[in-house]
Parts: sequence; C-alpha cells; structure tokens
Amino acid sequence: MKSLFLGLGYIGLPTAATLAGKGHHVVGVDINPDVVQTINKGLIHIIEPDLDLLVKDVVKNGFLRASTKPEESDTFVVVVPTPFKGNHEPDTSFIEAATRSVLPLLKEGNLFIIESTSPVGTTEKVANLIFSERPELNDKLFIAYCPERVLPGNILHELVNNDRVIGGINEESTNKAVEFYAKFVEGNLHKTNAKTAEMCKLTENSSRDVQIAFANELSLICSKAGIDVWELIKLANKHPRVNILQPGSGVGGHCIAVDPYFITSDYPLESRLISTAREINNYKAFWCAEKVCSSMLEYKLQHGREPKVAIMGLAFKPNIDDLRESPAKYIAQKIMQRFNNDEIMIVEPNVKEHKVFKLTNYQTAYETADIVVFLVAHNQFKTLKPKADTLIIDFCGVFNN
Repeated sequence: MKSLFLGLGYIGLPTAATLAGKGHHVVGVDINPDVVQTINKGLIHIIEPDLDLLVKDVVKNGFLRASTKPEESDTFVVVVPTPFKGNHEPDTSFIEAATRSVLPLLKEGNLFIIESTSPVGTTEKVANLIFSERPELNDKLFIAYCPERVLPGNILHELVNNDRVIGGINEESTNKAVEFYAKFVEGNLHKTNAKTAEMCKLTENSSRDVQIAFANELSLICSKAGIDVWELIKLANKHPRVNILQPGSGVGGHCIAVDPYFITSDYPLESRLISTAREINNYKAFWCAEKVCSSMLEYKLQHGREPKVAIMGLAFKPNIDDLRESPAKYIAQKIMQRFNNDEIMIVEPNVKEHKVFKLTNYQTAYETADIVVFLVAHNQFKTLKPKADTLIIDFCGVFNN
C-alpha cells in the first residue's frame, strides 16, 4: 500500500512521517523544491519535537521520500493550506489545485482524503470536480474528509493518540478511510458523513475562540477597573463548574484564528456569537499594541529619551516557531510602524532569523530593556527573574502563572 501526501507543512510532514514510521511507503509532495530537498536529506524545515529523528529514520529506511510532482498511489491525502481572502471568505483554491494535480493519476479503488480545513460542502464539491473530469470513476473512488486536531509542540503524540472524526461522501468511503487511519491512529475513529466532519473541525476551533474571547474581554475590563486579571481568573476557577482560560495578546495560528471565518462567511446571520468572539480577539492585539505605544510615549516624556524596548515573542503560541496569523507579530509590526526607534529589540528564541525583524537574544534584550513586553509565554522567558527597575508589560502571564 502506497500513500501520497499533497503538502509537507506543519501537518502534512508529521502525518506522512508517522504513517511511514509504521512501515508504510509514503511519498510527500510539495511545490517548494527546497522543502523537498531538505526532507530527502533526512532533515526538516519546521520545528516540532522529535520530528527530526522520525524523518531521519523513515527517510533512511526508504519508507518516506519527497517529490515536487505527484505520482500514482493507492491513497491520496490533501494537506494543503486553506487561507482566506481579504474579506475573510475561505480560499479553497489550494485544495482544488492539489486535486487537479492528481486527476490523471486516479484509478478505480483509490482512496482520496481531504485533511485541509474546509468550508462545509467542500468534499462534495471536490468529488463533483473529480467525477466531472473523470466520469469513468464515478462510484469507483472512495472520497472522505478527516480533519486534523493536533497541538503544535505535541503533534507526533496527538497524531497517534487523539480520536479522529471521519466522514465520507458515502458509507463505503467512510469505512475505507477508517481502515487507512487505523494503520497509525490508536485513538477512537468516529464515523460520520463528510459535511458533519467538516463542520466538526470548524466547531472545535470556533468553540475555543469563543472561550479565549471571554478571557481576553475580561482582561480588557480588569485593566480598566484596576483588577489583576490573573488573580481574578485563578479565584473564579475555584468554582467547581468554572474553567476560564488564560488571556493573551490575541489569537493566532492557522486554526483558531481562521476556522471561525469558515462558518461566519457562509452563515453570517446565524453566527453572531462566533463573529463577536473573532472581533474581540482581533481587537485584543490592537489594544496590546496601543498600550505598549502609550507606555513608550510616557517613558519618553518622563526620561527625555526613547526607551529601550524588548518585544518578547513572535510565534502564535508558546514554544513553537510558527508565526502564521500571529497576534504577537502584528503587535510588533504596529509598534515599529509607530516608532522609528533603533532601541526596539525583537525576540523569538524559536526562530534563527527573520526576513523582516532583526532578532535579539532573549537574555540580552531582557537585561538591557527599559520596557519589556511579553507577548508569548515561551519557556525560556519563564526562567527570567522580575526586575524592579524595568517596566514589565505582561500580556500572556509569564510572571503570573
């Protein structure tokens, strides 16, 4: 049995490597030749614990190889990005392009799976595309949707141990996809239809977005009321049926910050709570940037000079290198646009270099800064000790948890 993965990013590569680690032959396809070359050397282009060791092993043993061109296979898995357009409408063009790239290669009995986050109805549309171009395959191809639900930083464990929701365009497709995931998933495999599986993915991340929005809104209220939001949440969570999440500088990543728009775009009148939560979490990043800028102006008025500022963290969550939709990156950009200040130091310990930001060592930045702004609660930052002579603006609870 041979499997072809279309997309070797943060989900595609770990999934392909995990399946290969179980002794199955896997080919990963990516349009970036540098990514393909890197993987074929047994190396990786992303940061994820233990992934480097797994990729090195499966490439060496011949179970995983990468290519820029798709080839015939038994199973095709689409794991490409699904960004949204300027008006927050989902852009499924990558899914369509990936599907078209393998149209000539599909044959009777193949299994075609979409893992990419998709608007409801996408799997059926892809099936219609395939059968319109290859009508001889109608009712002879298995097509299903199975969303990923892993946490960056713990992907390899969760790929194997988390439950999966699998929905085919018919019962036969669902069962065929269940057989495929049973090869490497030890969690329960829950059968449903394609539309429900698509909505399940969107629902999971929209639910989390709403819960985070509540915490972020509390932080805005507490700031105005002069209340320590961290202490408040800790005390409120002593209630046996209350579990408020921790506030932050916003919401980022290619799931929680994006998936709710897949619902609000198609169901604008029915998704008022989901839409408001998105507005709150987007506003929190803007609010953080404004608070930092105000503090910098106050410092200049009091001391007669520009402050040395350490912006601590660019990733969208702790201990990863993923900057997609990162509120921290947005905040850093806003601050630098407002102040042409050479004394602003950008810190991201999980990234070696960046095309836009000149990165500074976190210890150096912390020791020399007049104002320290914690945007991401990386483990390295938690080893630092509070300084009495420095203004600490902690949006993510580095010194409060």
